[in-house]
Amino acid sequence: MSLAVPTARSLPAVLLMSSRPLSWVNTAYPFAAAYLLAGGKVDWRLVVGTLFFLVPYNAAMYGTNDVFDYESDLRNPRKGGVEGAVLEPSRHRPVLWLVWGSCVPFAVPLVAGGSPASWAVLAVSLFAVAAYSVPILRFKERPVLDSLTSSTHFVSPAVYGLALAGGPAALGAPHALAALGAFFVWGAASHAFGAVQDILPDREAGIASIATLFGARRTVLIAVVGYIAAAALLILGADGPARWAGLLALPYALNAAPFGGITDADSARTRVGWRRFLWLNYLTGFILTVSLLAAALLPPVLRSKGMAG
Repeated sequence: MSLAVPTARSLPAVLLMSSRPLSWVNTAYPFAAAYLLAGGKVDWRLVVGTLFFLVPYNAAMYGTNDVFDYESDLRNPRKGGVEGAVLEPSRHRPVLWLVWGSCVPFAVPLVAGGSPASWAVLAVSLFAVAAYSVPILRFKERPVLDSLTSSTHFVSPAVYGLALAGGPAALGAPHALAALGAFFVWGAASHAFGAVQDILPDREAGIASIATLFGARRTVLIAVVGYIAAAALLILGADGPARWAGLLALPYALNAAPFGGITDADSARTRVGWRRFLWLNYLTGFILTVSLLAAALLPPVLRSKGMAG
């Protein structure tokens, strides 16, 4: 396989590409939604937390990954665009300093305005961001742990939102646990499915993953079962209309299922499904947002009409 040549770009352009702008909302939205649902107000903590999980968090997560995945990314045809930068070695140190330095102005006030429970969640979240990619820990090269850590990247902002707004009581609510559990299973399944397309470049670079361990066919099956399990967990564990949000996991299963017969040799074909996955996130996010707004706003409106009558 031919090696990709890193494209010469300015450092700001490299940082932007590396941070995966298409995925920013995937971490900012869970935090903001959880914070408001746990009783948080539209205040400075919501603004600072949302901005933190929108840009610096993603810059640290993906920038660190692009630095330490350089050898693999050179062999990966999907790198060098919206799915990540190929960072030339001279950029590695500046990128690491900048992405982690950008977290400090946000983390300091959030810690000052939080509680011990929120501190613990934020620490776990940032540890998972680093541990996934940095040498020695390199959770991304530990099959199964790679998917669990990746899911933590996206679920922990929601957990942090609950902890920051409502503390331990919000974290321990049964319906919250069901929602977080379903979200976590969905995230692990999504990472597994995404790893299939990288089987060949990962093996060439000597990188292990859940997909290189189980192979393309079985990993796709794991992802499909995971999506169905996430749907069932929310439908059975949540209360009220919120449980039907579990149905939003089923389109992901339908997206991955057609690749159930794929082999390692043609595993790159799942990239088509991964691109659909990226856009599917926006559709399901829109539906979920409308559902949350309806649940929050319609009951008071209906009550006021009833009183007026």
